[in-house]
Amino acid sequence: MMLLFSIGFLEVTWVDLADVTLVAVLLYQVYKLIRGSLAVNIFLGIIALYLIYLLVRALEMELLATILGQFMGVGVLAMIILFQPEIRKFLLVLGRTTEFNREGWFGSISNWRSKYHEDFDVPQLMEALKTLKATRTGALIVFSRETELKFYLETGDKLDADVSKRLMLSIFNKNSPLHDGAVIIHKGRIKAARCVLPVSENDHLPAHFGLRHRSAIGMSEVTDTLVIAVSEETGRLILARNGKFLRGLKLRQVEQKLLEYLHNEEPERWDEMREESEAEPEIKA
Repeated sequence: MMLLFSIGFLEVTWVDLADVTLVAVLLYQVYKLIRGSLAVNIFLGIIALYLIYLLVRALEMELLATILGQFMGVGVLAMIILFQPEIRKFLLVLGRTTEFNREGWFGSISNWRSKYHEDFDVPQLMEALKTLKATRTGALIVFSRETELKFYLETGDKLDADVSKRLMLSIFNKNSPLHDGAVIIHKGRIKAARCVLPVSENDHLPAHFGLRHRSAIGMSEVTDTLVIAVSEETGRLILARNGKFLRGLKLRQVEQKLLEYLHNEEPERWDEMREESEAEPEIKA
């Protein structure tokens, strides 16, 4: 192997450099995944314990090295038990990048633009959002571009109906048995209602965010979806995408973001649109 440089008796090759770099990237990604949750303290503790174990072995402290070695021997099993929610979240994030629709990858590239948006009545949805905001009716709506989200569909009641203002208002009506949960929209159709979504464990979210808002952000963290949540207390809405959220948007801005998502034309920086006042009229009747 090609020698990169040497420090005394230690010889460093290009393979060693690549190995260390990949491990560093992996550890950083794991840290980003669990950052803001209680698991980060456990993760840092395990890293510190492992570094102490390496130091003890290098100093040839046999007794302490043997004791710590026993912990390291069951370390993988212990990490699986301790980090079960985080491992599941990591696999979901990894899986969403490798999912292909039933028609095949090449088919999705060639005709996704013409398939998704044609059957989606966006004006009907925007009118429904306008009424939901005006009446302060809580709502949670998930938009999926490629994945049908079968796991989450199974948690609710399947509908498979066209998007319409009347149906959306009926679902989220406070007296409706379907209002408590999320609506999932895939390929222009309401696939299910009353669906249960994962709740974000991010400790840096605003304190006034309730379960509905945290569910919207949590869903966007583990799936490639765009989620809209309407507050029942204030009537304001947020858009969640990739674990980030936008709030204080006018309905025309919400429509713009939705169309960008459906057409896969999202900007590199999803937070380009600044928060704006909602005092002005948002959409004409």
